[in-house]
Amino acid sequence: MNASVDLSHTALVFPGQGSQRAEMRDLVEAHCPELIELATSEIGSDPFERVSEGTSFQQPALYCAAIAGWRAAGSPEAAWFAGHSLGELAAAAAAGAISTEDGLRLAITRGRVMQQAAENDPGGMLAVLGETNGVPALANSLGLTVANDNSPDQVVLSGPSEEIDEARRRFREVGVRTVRLPVAGAFHSPAMAVAVPEFRAALDEVEVTDQPRLISSTSARPFGDLREGLLAALTRPVRWRETVLRLRDLGASCFLESGPGEVLTGLVRRTISGVEAGPLDHAGTEQVADV
Repeated sequence: MNASVDLSHTALVFPGQGSQRAEMRDLVEAHCPELIELATSEIGSDPFERVSEGTSFQQPALYCAAIAGWRAAGSPEAAWFAGHSLGELAAAAAAGAISTEDGLRLAITRGRVMQQAAENDPGGMLAVLGETNGVPALANSLGLTVANDNSPDQVVLSGPSEEIDEARRRFREVGVRTVRLPVAGAFHSPAMAVAVPEFRAALDEVEVTDQPRLISSTSARPFGDLREGLLAALTRPVRWRETVLRLRDLGASCFLESGPGEVLTGLVRRTISGVEAGPLDHAGTEQVADV
């Protein structure tokens, strides 16, 4: 990365569930200790100590880590902000659309209601890697949802466990690599509809500021109604590939990921060429006026 990044052509992107790292609590402790305190108070225990127990702890912990990465870089401004699924909450907070504290409270509620939905209606998710042209047709034939269109060579299916296993078997027969994701629910599918009412109520309690620089990962366009957009992400597919292309078309030539991890960096690099992509902590963050 360049020593100094022109943030007027930069998109800051924030990852979703699955990007957790063992060391991420240290980053939060160093830069956002108040978020650990708030999370512990709201949940009743430190979410970082229980990350391995599932979505209800992973989501608030990852939100805190994403915000801490942004704070560690000096809380930079940018031309555009976007998040993958859960990452939309961190993106909204960094863009100034919601407060960081409200973002954490929403992450806590979101993680809890999604885990409850998964426990009531167990399912799974399957990443299909490499050739993805036939994925939507197979998904439809098995009653599965294309939950994430992440890049030209990565699509994630969501649905009941038996159908996920059948899809994996069929892809194996034709030599297509798949990975069963370590989640117990059919996220970004109609199975999450039962989580919508409680998350809607939580969103209604939050003060929201219009932020045209914030791009939705479910519509690949600037948010209209932020509350409705965040709510839609529970049951609608993440269109990350299209989101990256939209950001490029809007003028983003540099994509910086506020971790943990570099999952989105890899997806950006596999989707478009001729742009810079990397972790925020490896980039200079000299701010540019009028971004």
